[in-house]
Amino acid sequence: QVQLVESGGGLVQAGDSLRLSCAASGRTFSSYAMGWFRQVPGKEREFVATISWSGGRTLYADSVKGRFTISRDNAKNTVYLQMNSLKPEDTAVYYCAAGRVTTNNSLAYQYWGQGTQVTVSS
Repeated sequence: QVQLVESGGGLVQAGDSLRLSCAASGRTFSSYAMGWFRQVPGKEREFVATISWSGGRTLYADSVKGRFTISRDNAKNTVYLQMNSLKPEDTAVYYCAAGRVTTNNSLAYQYWGQGTQVTVSS
């Protein structure tokens, strides 16, 4: 069992940066791939980024490539999402998730956090 708690969301202006954190409980964190997804009310959950258990492989959605960076610190049981050059269309609730496969498919992730709101004003 893995419990995930996101933090770091907030209200920022376009062009600003934010860093989201996702703290995980459990001793098996380092064996999981970790993903970030986001969701806007009325829309499906959207893949943002994922990182393999070792940190050696990352995948990004085209919409965030070059602006967002996912990283992890297995010693701290934490995964991060550094978001730069934020745009109003990045506004969403951001969720972290843990799964056994490094993939952009949300169905492959077994554990989810409660989400943190990111709002980018123009």
